[in-house]
Amino acid sequence: MVLLYIILIPMLGALLSWLLAARKAALGRWVALLSLLAGLVLVTGIWITHAGNEGSFNQWLYNWQQPWIPHFGISLHLAMDGLSLVMLALTFFLGALSVLVSWKEIKFRTGFFHFNLLFVIAGIAGVFLTMDLFLFYFFWEVMLIPMYFLIGIWGHERREYAAYKFFLFTQAGGLLMLLAILGLYFVHGANTGVYTFDYFALLNTPMERALAQWLMLGFLVAFVVKLPAVPFHTWLPDAHTEAPTAGSVVLAGLLLKTGAYGILRFVLPLFPEAAHDFAPWAMLLGVAGILYGGQLAYSQPDLKRLIAYTSVSHMGFVLLGAFAFNEVAYQGVVMQMITHGISTGALFMLAGVLYERIHTRELGRMGGLWPTLPAMGTVTMVFVMASLGLPGLGNFIAEFLILLGSWQANKVMTILATVGLVVATIYSLRIMQRVFFGHTERQYALPDLRPREWAMLLPLVAVILWLGIYPSPVLKTVTNDQLRMSNEANNQKPMRTDSSFVMRTSITTDSLIIPN
Repeated sequence: MVLLYIILIPMLGALLSWLLAARKAALGRWVALLSLLAGLVLVTGIWITHAGNEGSFNQWLYNWQQPWIPHFGISLHLAMDGLSLVMLALTFFLGALSVLVSWKEIKFRTGFFHFNLLFVIAGIAGVFLTMDLFLFYFFWEVMLIPMYFLIGIWGHERREYAAYKFFLFTQAGGLLMLLAILGLYFVHGANTGVYTFDYFALLNTPMERALAQWLMLGFLVAFVVKLPAVPFHTWLPDAHTEAPTAGSVVLAGLLLKTGAYGILRFVLPLFPEAAHDFAPWAMLLGVAGILYGGQLAYSQPDLKRLIAYTSVSHMGFVLLGAFAFNEVAYQGVVMQMITHGISTGALFMLAGVLYERIHTRELGRMGGLWPTLPAMGTVTMVFVMASLGLPGLGNFIAEFLILLGSWQANKVMTILATVGLVVATIYSLRIMQRVFFGHTERQYALPDLRPREWAMLLPLVAVILWLGIYPSPVLKTVTNDQLRMSNEANNQKPMRTDSSFVMRTSITTDSLIIPN
């Protein structure tokens, strides 16, 4: 039942926050914050408990299932493994900080704002926990509507356009995934006589190679739209630019990760051979995103839009590593999901804090802010260095592991992706140069970071440093998880009997160069 509590806590908190905010806005804020902190404490407690037990992550930590609509093979099936655990920790951590960053920014309909924010968090938690594909699609859609309201009601000037664009892109991808889910459901039923949406049962679905490729593409398109990958990325800059700060943090830090999670959890285990056939194209899309997203980031005059395009570039590394089919790359992908959420979420928070003071996002109207805002400049420097992959910060570990793993799969793509690190250095340093250094004609008298802002940013600094200096707890949590997922995928009836695929997906932990 602990898995159900993880989803219910933000849902109930959303309702209570909305009701209490009608009496006093501060009550709604506190209820939202305490609900997400309670979820974070619960998830952290689970992590600490199982980290002390040797071999815990060799298996599913929790597995809870109850019939829901048994006539159609639909059940309430929730399960947690190492991958789910680290993503839930990230979800509640950034969710709580999103409440803090919106504490003063949201001045109207605060109850409804926190209702939508917490329901997005609940939907994301459901995506990370559900093992029934019908239920997965349900939570996938639960994320969509509240985020549409967050952008459309509390966003900036072009908020309605950005909200519609976000809705249309993600809804179109979701409908393709629904068709693929139904296709897999009927194929499994026709071959086995058992019609079910259960993930573990569908892992063993026999099917023709061409059909598997089409079904895999149905899932993959939905996930690369949410990731997003080039050329499905065009909704992201508009949504990020127009969303309130909390919406940008949730979008960059969490919603994008549901696309990466879907690839790791569903595309690769359910369709291992089809994914292997598509791997060169997927890696090409990843490299295109790395280079094209970086080039667009450098050319942006708007600070939030610049940060948004860095997400396109960084998520290209996720696509590159996910289709490298080895454990080193897999660990890098999970680390990239976490560290990108931390560093980019922090940059959006800083952009929001800066906008509250100078009321502009245009880089051309900034400059020379370091003497006035030295503390903010120092914190921004930390996350800018993380974004460009400076050793000692978490992003370096993630990108190094991805490139090390992808080298084993495709050397040309790895070399091209490495060029993206140079591009990242250029656009990241441009943030510092245009915002905090250089010459400006304007005279500023601005307050530096306030206590609430320190409370938001210091935990992010601590986490990005911890992940860069001592990533072993995260790596050990997802290492055995990857081996188990590979074994589950390899237990499928293969459409091809060569040994190359099995070798690609069964690299042991002895190949890691990072010590425990």
